[in-house]
Amino acid sequence: MNASVKGPIRCAVYTRKSTEEGLDQAFNSLDAQRESGEAYIHAHRAEGWILVPDEYDDGGFSGGNTDRPALKRLLLDVEKGKIDIIVVYKVDRLTRSLADFAQLVSVLDRHHVSFVSVTQHFNTHDSMGRLTLNILLTFAQFEREVIGERIRDKFALSKKKGKFMGGQLPTGYMVKDRQLLPDPHYAPIIREMFEYYVETCSLTAVAQRLGEKGYLTPSRTTRTGKRIGGNPFSAKVVRYALRNRIYLGEIPHKGNWYPGEHPPLISREVWDKVSAIWKRDVVLKRKQSREKTSTSPLTGRIFGPDGAAMVPSSTRKKGRCYRYFVSHTGQKHGYKKAPVPPVSAGRIEAIVLKGMGNLLKAPEYVAELERVLREKMEDNVPSTAELTRLLGNMGEIWEHLFPSEQKRLFELLVERVTVTLEEVIIQYRLHGLNSVLTDISEAKTAEGWA
Repeated sequence: MNASVKGPIRCAVYTRKSTEEGLDQAFNSLDAQRESGEAYIHAHRAEGWILVPDEYDDGGFSGGNTDRPALKRLLLDVEKGKIDIIVVYKVDRLTRSLADFAQLVSVLDRHHVSFVSVTQHFNTHDSMGRLTLNILLTFAQFEREVIGERIRDKFALSKKKGKFMGGQLPTGYMVKDRQLLPDPHYAPIIREMFEYYVETCSLTAVAQRLGEKGYLTPSRTTRTGKRIGGNPFSAKVVRYALRNRIYLGEIPHKGNWYPGEHPPLISREVWDKVSAIWKRDVVLKRKQSREKTSTSPLTGRIFGPDGAAMVPSSTRKKGRCYRYFVSHTGQKHGYKKAPVPPVSAGRIEAIVLKGMGNLLKAPEYVAELERVLREKMEDNVPSTAELTRLLGNMGEIWEHLFPSEQKRLFELLVERVTVTLEEVIIQYRLHGLNSVLTDISEAKTAEGWA
């Protein structure tokens, strides 16, 4: 205790419990700690000790770090000069980490605040007291680490025995008496999901069919009051479920799967069918990816009317590859919910090229290209009429460009393409026109203007 403190000595009681278990009782562990601290302060009232009205209780927080709301509030009041002594039931209620203790002592010393333990006698302003406290904290940290090791070992052993040890609850199950049991509402949905995939071989088709039936993902409210879930099943959610071996009656631990105590939601036969389809699709997609000669230069610049990106896709029919753009919304929730149907990549590129040609054949840009060409070529500079014709027909230029040059042309000139059911809206990057004209002049100079 600091001898320089004048008048009443303001004391704050800090309490902590690592888990929330039992905190809903009328008289819990935090109440017991606070009552002991208040009695200790009352016993020193002759020395001027008084209890501050604020309570600092951290229920369900580990002593292994200082990320605790009540502790943060307590330290803030220390910095504001509202507290002279911190009272705890045991020193490990404040912290179980030597590193955190060193930081806390630094803060307390800076504001001339000491702390005492009801069950352990020491004085933080005395060298012997600090030694005693360091010894106590060393054992507290050792105890925490030993407990942590025991918990991890028990956790691993329990999982290997097939017990569910918490974490994100898989859709289709509920927890009762710490055991996974089929959820009467969601378990049938999971079974339908697997059956639909065997039938359709399509994640999007499965998501669409579940959506048509009005099925939604489970919803829950977090500690902070945020509500999550309650959304239509997306292709991503379906993909995750189809690869989750928990539905086969197994429990994961560190990359391995062990027979679980919970009942499976699907049979081994269904699981094997889904796995076979999955492996076949993976091989097919890799093959199509290798066969795909190039991606559309509009990739990343084309969007649907809802603002969602349209992504490139392709399909092969009779040995021919067809490229098109599909709505990301449709991919995620089913094509019936897509604001626009798939559109031909070649058709969209042609529309954009025509628009670029109309923009570039404006008199000011024709004159600029003519000036650039005269600097590069001594003779055979095309006439203004020829340049106007050429710039108005971007398809002719396009055929002479390599794929990398085509991509650069779009990058320089096209900001965004929006596709609706009625029209295609093109936003240009006008500041890129000079670079485009230079590129065109270089390409045609090398190719020749015959």
